[in-house]
Amino acid sequence: MLRFYKFGAAYLFSGLFHIIAITLVVSSFQIFLGGLADPDVDMVTLVIKSINTLVIALAMYELGLGVGKEYTAEENGGNIFQTMRRTITRFVGTVCIALVLEALIMIIKYSQLELAGNLYYPVAILVACALLLLALGGFLSLTRKD
Repeated sequence: MLRFYKFGAAYLFSGLFHIIAITLVVSSFQIFLGGLADPDVDMVTLVIKSINTLVIALAMYELGLGVGKEYTAEENGGNIFQTMRRTITRFVGTVCIALVLEALIMIIKYSQLELAGNLYYPVAILVACALLLLALGGFLSLTRKD
């Protein structure tokens, strides 16, 4: 009974993450096509915002795949640690890409509006992303097989 609950919950969350990913992809295309119709929208900001939404959709997709694989690798005899190591690496990499793109959007927006005093926020995002990558490197170093 517990096994069915575990698989059911895993597939439920995996499906939810995939639905969120599909919704974000559709939303990204709506944002982009809606921005093309509006002549007042800056094209660079529009493209970066659309790409940022697509990267977040990719992160949700990766998370859905990771949740699905984590609970089936044990049953199939696969190495759960290698699967989780790959999944965490892909997910954190995708999140870092999204963070860097968000910082880039903020830098472009603040430079256009001449709000140089607000550049602390994108710098903080970039520092947090660097710390996240350092933590990922430490994780990969500690979990590698010799």
